[in-house]
Amino acid sequence: MKIDEGTQVTLDLKTIVIIISFVGTVVGMWFALQGEIEEAKRLPEPSISRTEYDLKDKLVRETIMNTQQKVEENGAKLDLIEDRLYELSTEAKRR
Repeated sequence: MKIDEGTQVTLDLKTIVIIISFVGTVVGMWFALQGEIEEAKRLPEPSISRTEYDLKDKLVRETIMNTQQKVEENGAKLDLIEDRLYELSTEAKRR
């Protein structure tokens, strides 16, 4: 197939309408998107209220305290396990 100045392309009316409507849709979406971007640039940034900040701060602090408590509990359990392991190992050496 050779495409040059003499090549003829035939399109029926249905295909031309489909192409035009597709291009129109894409152009319309482009302008709508640009308008929304410009509107978003003008809007103020959302602010965090003092109450929201205090609640989040409280939640973080409670989480830290709970984690600290669990670490201390696990440390105590680990100490018991180490003591018991030491007792078992010394009993095994005596035998």
